[in-house]
Amino acid sequence: MTDQVEELERPAENASSGDEYVDLTPEYAREIIDALGDDDFARADELISELHFADIADLLGWASSNQRAKLVELIRPDFDPELLTELDDDLREEVISLLGTEAVAEAISELDSDDVVEVVEYLEAEDQKEILGGLSDIERARVEEALSYPEYTAGRIMQRELVAIPDYWSVGQTIDFLRSAKNLPDDFYDIIVVDPRYSPVGIVPLSRAIRTNRPVLIRDVMDAENMRTVAVTEEQENVAHLFRQRDLISAPVVDDSGRLVGVITVDDVVDVIDEEYEEDMMRLAGVGEEDDLSSAIFDTTRSRFTWLLVNLGTAIAASMVIGAFEGTIQQLVALAVLMPIVASMGGNAGTQTLTVAVRAIATRELTSTNAWRVVRKEVAVCGLNGVAFAVLAGGVTWFWFGDVLLGSVIGIAMVINLLFAGFFGALIPLGLERAGIDPAVSSAVFLTTITDVVGFFAFLGLAAVILL
Repeated sequence: MTDQVEELERPAENASSGDEYVDLTPEYAREIIDALGDDDFARADELISELHFADIADLLGWASSNQRAKLVELIRPDFDPELLTELDDDLREEVISLLGTEAVAEAISELDSDDVVEVVEYLEAEDQKEILGGLSDIERARVEEALSYPEYTAGRIMQRELVAIPDYWSVGQTIDFLRSAKNLPDDFYDIIVVDPRYSPVGIVPLSRAIRTNRPVLIRDVMDAENMRTVAVTEEQENVAHLFRQRDLISAPVVDDSGRLVGVITVDDVVDVIDEEYEEDMMRLAGVGEEDDLSSAIFDTTRSRFTWLLVNLGTAIAASMVIGAFEGTIQQLVALAVLMPIVASMGGNAGTQTLTVAVRAIATRELTSTNAWRVVRKEVAVCGLNGVAFAVLAGGVTWFWFGDVLLGSVIGIAMVINLLFAGFFGALIPLGLERAGIDPAVSSAVFLTTITDVVGFFAFLGLAAVILL
């Protein structure tokens, strides 16, 4: 009976893959971790051997430092260098240290140039040099050229391995070339057509080349109108937007003279989108890019300290507003009980608007063209919600304290604060973006300060005028 239960709980083989990998479930991972804890390395090795390299990368991220060291020793004999491309920067550096730069240098030649760049770009110069020493002269030159481009640009994520042909070839010549050439990339989607200056003039999808008769010239089937080239210094975020907007599979990358130097494929762009999304989420929370689950305690503490310090300053500003109405609060203690409600509702409403605005800016749905229309809409939405919750909060306050004027004060204050929350929730990220500052970095801090100050001032100010 036990064997039958274990068989049912065992993850099924991934039928969609050509290899018989199993999916890494929490239960399967726990089985591996337990085997490591019992020093049953034979069992752990057997389980790991059935995993895809991407799942092994996840497993390394879940493990503790001690468990990670054991895992690295188990995967060392059959180490797949593609595993390194699936790791976060800090974790990748740790795994490379455990493997040793010599072992990594020997294995890394199997990777495409863009993957090699991803693996070595943040390593110490000495380690970087040693690892690149395992590449051929041509491959090393390609990687070093990529590393010379600024971070987060097309030059850093492009792949040098590509398929480029002249426009005077026939489809038959092209197919014969694809079958016989030795140095083609492992995976490619489009054939890039170039002129005598090696500048892209069109692309031919593989599907079109296969369906076309052999005598037809490439220039007659290439797509020149819909081809989009990317400058080597273009920011990767703009590249991701281009792929998303035009539904591209790949795009040629050109240098300043328009000469073909590489290609960006959709799998690279998916990584960029994921990276940009993660970065925006972290920054909205005031957390640095280096702050992840595998970071050291001190590094994580230092990363979060700066924005916590800024928040302390904004909290003091809000407290000063409360202090200015100290006498009012002493005369009516109910104000101290109710005023957090106004500030909290304004903060939450503003955060909703802020989140929508930051995302819209990132996807270029919100620009200077439609900015004021969006601001007006968000103010209207917050205003309507403000009226609805003013009635609700005012009624509860009247019932709670038996004072209709106190209920009116909190209702009016809530409408005012939510109107400000909607206005500044949309305006702050727009203003920061126009000033050249990433709106995801500090929008939340400014917005929280405004909603707290406005909420406290409106509520306590109205109470001082109406109730006392």
